[in-house]
Parts: sequence; structure tokens; C-alpha cells
Amino acid sequence: MFIGNHLSASGGYEAMGKAALLLGANTFAFFTRNPRGGKAKEINEADVSKFLALKEEHKFGKLVAHAPYTMNLCAEKENVRTFSEEVFADDLIRMEYTPGNYYNFHPGSHVGQGAEAGIEMISKVLNQALKPDQSTIVLLETMAGKGSEVGRSFEELREIIDRVELKEKVGVCFDTCHVWDGGYDIVNRLDEVFTEFDRIIGLDRLYAVHFNDSMNECGSHKDRHAKIGEGCIGMEAMRRVALHPALAGRPFILETPNDDEGYKKEIALVREWAEEEN
Repeated sequence: MFIGNHLSASGGYEAMGKAALLLGANTFAFFTRNPRGGKAKEINEADVSKFLALKEEHKFGKLVAHAPYTMNLCAEKENVRTFSEEVFADDLIRMEYTPGNYYNFHPGSHVGQGAEAGIEMISKVLNQALKPDQSTIVLLETMAGKGSEVGRSFEELREIIDRVELKEKVGVCFDTCHVWDGGYDIVNRLDEVFTEFDRIIGLDRLYAVHFNDSMNECGSHKDRHAKIGEGCIGMEAMRRVALHPALAGRPFILETPNDDEGYKKEIALVREWAEEEN
């Protein structure tokens, strides 16, 4: 199993790789730039080379990079959309320094323009930015549906994918807190949820998992993450998700409200589940 958490990119790629190992992780997520801004740190190619050697030595799984929260491809304001398009295109170029990994982003918020308009804007940017020769797979994240978020349902994500020309470059990141808050009952209907995902989007497009408990009841549309087993999804349901064959081989990224010691314990817990199953 590939399991990790979000790490700070401030020290560079090699530092993130070493930090992941200290936590017992064999993958990780990182923000491509300031998550609340737009500035990106210059890439050090020597640092990248050292990380790639470390990644190979320790058999890391796919990394799941995350776009900044300020990126909104379907924003109402033109200047925000322009900024977002520039960030998106630049991030895809930067991702090729660590080839073959995933770039995850929140589809965006239509801010009163309507989901259909938002879906059209998002797919348009994807068609502009995706290149046939890129090795990075771009992942649309399942969203909780707060406010005017696009991607609150499997159907909305499918509508975006349907309009993308290079469909082989696009997939989905399945966020457990978000789908639960979005109304998908992964506690009592887990098999049915995955069957529905497969029917609408296809499990072959599910590339990564954000593994989080939720502070809220199913269908709350609030998006508040909880530590594993301490939320409304609960320990046993989280275990069933982690071990479900529909997710086998995917990288699991923890976004729980933790410090390093907490992440270390959660990573060890999920590994224990996998070992017990085998």
C-alpha cells in the first residue's frame, strides 16, 4: 500500500522525501506553490535528481501534487481566471521535473454563474493546457459541495471529463471526507458508492485517494476533515475504505488535522490494516 501525507515543499524535493521516510510513508503530497497565494519556488534540478534517486531506492508510489487553493478555473472575475490559467499551465510544466506523477486540483467555484458555465470554463482550460507528450495525469478532486463548488457529484466530474479532448491525461482523486459530506454514504453503502462511481466515471479513472474522516454528518456539504476514526465516518468504515479492492494500488494521502507524530500513527495504522488483510 502507498500511504503518505501533505509535506512542506519549502526545503525542496529531497527534504520532502526524507521527511516522508521518517513518518513511515512511501508517497506524499505537496503544494506546487504557496497554497494561499501564487508564488512558486524556483526548481533546483540537482535537488530533483537527488529526490528521484531516493524515490527509486525506497520504491515510492506516485506523488499527488496539489494546486494552490487560490486557483479557480471558473471564477467569475476575469483577472482571477487569467491568474488561474497561468498557474495551471506553469504547474504542468513544473510537474515534468518529476515525471509520471499526479497533479490534483479543486475544479473550482462558479460563484453564481451556474454549474454548467463552470464546467465549460474548466474543460476549456484543460483543453488549452494538456499536452499529448506530458507524463503528468491531472486529477479532478471530488468536492463536498459547499457554496458554488463544481465537482460536488460524480456526474459533474464526468461532464468535465466528457469535454476534455486528451481524456487519457485526466482522472479523479477520491476524497473520503468530501464524498461523505457530499452525500455519498461510504459508511453504509460503500460497495454501492463505488459501483455508482464506476458506472458514471469509471474506476479506471480513479487514480488517488485523499483519506480523511469528517467532522460532519453525511450530506452536510461542509468539508471539515477529522482524524482517522475520530469523525462521523468512523474507524471501521475508514478501514473498509482503505482495504476495498476498488482502491487497490492507489496512493492514499492523509489530509487529517495532525502533527508529525499524529501522521506517523495514522500511517502505521493503515499499514497494520493492510498487513492484517494479507
